[in-house]
Amino acid sequence: MSRARHVLVIGGGANSEHDVSLGSAAAVRDALLASGHLVTGLTIRRDGSWETPSGARLGVAAAIQRLRESDVVFPALHGEGTEDGTIAGLLETIGVPYVGSGVRAGALAMDKWAAKLIAEKLGVATAAGVLIDGASEHGDPAAVRLPVVVKPVASGSSYGAARVERAEDLRSAIAAAQAYDPRVLIEEFVTAREIDVAVMRLASGEIHVAPALEIGKDAQQLFDTALKYDQAPDFRVPAELPPAVAESLGRAARVIYDAVGCAGVARVDFFVRGEEIIFNEINTMPGMTEHSQVPRMFAVDGVTFAELTARLVEAAFARSVRAVQLT
Repeated sequence: MSRARHVLVIGGGANSEHDVSLGSAAAVRDALLASGHLVTGLTIRRDGSWETPSGARLGVAAAIQRLRESDVVFPALHGEGTEDGTIAGLLETIGVPYVGSGVRAGALAMDKWAAKLIAEKLGVATAAGVLIDGASEHGDPAAVRLPVVVKPVASGSSYGAARVERAEDLRSAIAAAQAYDPRVLIEEFVTAREIDVAVMRLASGEIHVAPALEIGKDAQQLFDTALKYDQAPDFRVPAELPPAVAESLGRAARVIYDAVGCAGVARVDFFVRGEEIIFNEINTMPGMTEHSQVPRMFAVDGVTFAELTARLVEAAFARSVRAVQLT
């Protein structure tokens, strides 16, 4: 086993994914304890304030002191204001090693429009789409063939996302998405298999691409919040794919991971239609319970959830050591 460290796990967040993050944080704490680490925790409340696992409120200075007392921080945080580089920026500023991607990668990945442009520049296909930025329209929404998916540019867990089949319903769907983010992406609904690929950078710098996972559902369904959380999702791993398609998916996931500048683990989501692969989005802090997609993918490769979280901690610590050596 790798060296035992003091790891502080952060959960919660002042966003719509607060409860999802609490579940990830609890699972990560248990997994790291099973690996022999000393584990403590902090929660970001819905109002943005901080508290201990016992519920004691902390001021910002006291929370920062707790963070500084740890060897590594594991931000098991999802969504805007956390996963988008915000918490990474705080941890960079106070000089604490942390699991996951840095400021730039978190911001780029959370911005679905920016991630889409990066994928296209790399030669990876994306769905036809336009951006609504407040009252401005970068392209004509009517030019995107119905049915479409309307979704906030920077929101996770499919909150605010909807499938729209009629032109007269488009404006109300945009307004609903803008409750989460004034910037909204309208994309052609892709009727295809949904395939996820997990990519992780190890402490050695080596990249580990796990076997792909398929989300079992009707191809006409949107994998929305209800399908994700109101019932047990049908995850099929490893996905049954022709070798050439599996290889193309792994290569595309890795090149996008590198171009965005990710660290730790990321989940890259695709649509697959025959031999065609279409990039959907990239998630730099995916769900982290034992039953979530990323741990399920690595489990097929013989990496337990406890081993996965421990490897992420070691990679974070090694990255901080290399950064110090370069200064």
